[in-house]
Amino acid sequence: MAVRIRLTRLGRKKKPFYRIVVADAERARDGKFLDVIGTYDPLKDPVVVKVDNNKLEDWLGRGALPTTTVKNILKKAPTVE
Repeated sequence: MAVRIRLTRLGRKKKPFYRIVVADAERARDGKFLDVIGTYDPLKDPVVVKVDNNKLEDWLGRGALPTTTVKNILKKAPTVE
């Protein structure tokens, strides 16, 4: 089972809000996930990224791979949360 750190979309039409989740790579985008490790709000100025760094490090240590988009978003994330 390949585990990925990726986004799942919430919000309504034209008003996206995303959770950063850990899920099986074969699951649907908004399907079942293993853990929520943060949020991403692209509509705020500046963009708001909140990440639980303890959970992130734990899942990366277990071998979860972030998607390209999540990798770029995590670069913007604050180091404490």
